[in-house]
Amino acid sequence: MLVDSIQITFDCADPDRLARWWAAALGYVLPPPPTGHETWEDWLRAADIPEESWNDAAAIEDPAGVGPRIYFQKVPEPKAVKNRVHLDLAYQKRGMSREERRRSVGERVQWLIEHGATAVGTADDHKGYAVVMQDPEGNEFCVH
Repeated sequence: MLVDSIQITFDCADPDRLARWWAAALGYVLPPPPTGHETWEDWLRAADIPEESWNDAAAIEDPAGVGPRIYFQKVPEPKAVKNRVHLDLAYQKRGMSREERRRSVGERVQWLIEHGATAVGTADDHKGYAVVMQDPEGNEFCVH
């Protein structure tokens, strides 16, 4: 049976901060609060969720409704090893020259670094050019 949708989940220390960072990196948005509530804080209060639990989770969504929803959940332990699954962010378009691809990737990498990411390596082989990066909590991803 085909699933209706896919959600990608990140374990993290600060769901709100990481959700906002990834929303900016991907062009995603934070979903609006449930109907009848002006803000998420209003909904959290109405649901009797203790204030110390308000940052236990966050989510972002593709504004076009095409990409997967991404969910961020607070966990007590810090990230300890390399991710077994990671996101690939493609900024190269078909038909670009090698120089154009490298420039496109380089521009996006610079923006990501200025907003809290870290570049940790590059790959430039028969599979293409990519920069391996980490988000503000150390989760690996690649920029192609």
